[in-house]
Amino acid sequence: MRYLVALLIGLAAPLAGQAPDWRMAEPGYAWQFPRDHWSHPGYKTEWWYFTGQLGAGAGQEFGYQFTFFRVGLAADSLELASTWNAHDLVMGHLAITDLQSGEHRFAEVLWRANGVLGGFPPVGDSLVAWSRGPAGEASRWTLAWRDGAFHVSTVDQRLGVGLDLQLTPTAPVTFQGPGGYSPKSAQAGTASLYYSLTRLTTEGTLTWDGRTVAVLGESWMDKEFGSDQLAEEQVGWDWFALRLDGDRDVMVYLLRDATGAVDFARATLREGIRTRHLEGDAVRVTPRGEWASPLTGARYPAGWRIELAGEGLVLEVTPDAAAQENISRLVPNLFYWEGSVTVTDPDRRQVGRGYVELTGYGTGIRPAI
Repeated sequence: MRYLVALLIGLAAPLAGQAPDWRMAEPGYAWQFPRDHWSHPGYKTEWWYFTGQLGAGAGQEFGYQFTFFRVGLAADSLELASTWNAHDLVMGHLAITDLQSGEHRFAEVLWRANGVLGGFPPVGDSLVAWSRGPAGEASRWTLAWRDGAFHVSTVDQRLGVGLDLQLTPTAPVTFQGPGGYSPKSAQAGTASLYYSLTRLTTEGTLTWDGRTVAVLGESWMDKEFGSDQLAEEQVGWDWFALRLDGDRDVMVYLLRDATGAVDFARATLREGIRTRHLEGDAVRVTPRGEWASPLTGARYPAGWRIELAGEGLVLEVTPDAAAQENISRLVPNLFYWEGSVTVTDPDRRQVGRGYVELTGYGTGIRPAI
């Protein structure tokens, strides 16, 4: 997901016509909710990221991913006075996987945020972000906050997929990093401001093959914003969002250098109202297998052992389907693996579910965020 932002920032710079003065993520940010569910236009990049598993009855289950991105084109006002003037790009990704058959479908939108094609309304508006649907379709993709819940509506008629969901938080906000400051390297300034809502009761409808069914499940929401998130030598990341039994949640991210070695690692463990932040050697992730994409040729790790030293926690993470790769039709060379996973203990007893994202595999293109 976040890899799309990386590629588009490179496209955005010449469109802006200037070197904008973006705000940097810094420690001590004064969070306020629900205000911070809305956009932060002084920062260059921002995303609202939802993943989860949804049951449709009769043993049918789907994994899904929905994300809106804001990619800044200019920090200050542009000279051109026009309805088509835009300070941001608005992008959306929708991926749904039938976890019985393993079939995976991916839809996307990319528009200028100008009030006509999409945008990010001010704090207090019921809409948090919206865009027109895919080109040629008379639809809108929307993310709203009202009555203490998120509301997602999105459809791709060509692919016959869509979501109409209400997502209600049932756990407190989890800050990813002390105070929500999430460093991405030892280099000063490479960081984001990052929080999660790790437990959202999710209900509504899902469309698959043009047929709409009622669904019920649980989701995870990530919100990040910042302006300079990766060090020069970093080329990709592995990200884990795992909901465990006993009201425990684990977030892990690994940043990789050009050799494929992990050069930075962080984890957050939430248990009830307690949150612990782990780093360095306290976070150990060992790949258990590999999956090669027949479409892109990228070779992704498939299955992992996660050990959080000092927490007595050892987890085995297994993809629920192999081919959960998203391949963009709008941005050349954009592809990444984003998939539903099951979590077991070392004795193979199921202890949770989650999602994993893998970027920078097979592309040779460094993410620029």
